[in-house]
Amino acid sequence: MRSIWKTVVVLGLLSLGYVLGTTGAFAPKSLGAQAPAEGGPSAESLTKLKEAFAAIKSAAETLEQENLYVPATTSLNVFSVMAGGINAVRDLEDGRGVDPETFAALYAGEAKPEIKEHLDHDDQGRLTYKGKVVRIFSKQRMKSIIQERTRYSAGGAAKK
Repeated sequence: MRSIWKTVVVLGLLSLGYVLGTTGAFAPKSLGAQAPAEGGPSAESLTKLKEAFAAIKSAAETLEQENLYVPATTSLNVFSVMAGGINAVRDLEDGRGVDPETFAALYAGEAKPEIKEHLDHDDQGRLTYKGKVVRIFSKQRMKSIIQERTRYSAGGAAKK
């Protein structure tokens, strides 16, 4: 009779373990670096963001008319506009590297159609344009662009 009780207890424990395991009763909780924002930006922040975006878009259109801003992507390149314009298409053609925002947008599939047709990946999974690996600007070029961008900012104008 004792062996029957032992069998029932063992089967009961196995069943309990199975049920607890499948329901995730003791599963670890997922962790995040930061709690998600509750509701996003305030109405005031949204208004300012929309105004800033409209101003940057207007500046981009003017720079494009002056042939200073030539994007390789479909999305607005804030980095390029704030630097006074970058010819991303020429940079791609020359294989000298592209600005960080163009680099990210190309990897995200946001290339203009005439650029997208020449994009591919090499055997190491790197993005290529006409057979050349797409790279980000050199450290020296980034420093130069950031200095140029500072000239156009309110902080840069006050330093003069």
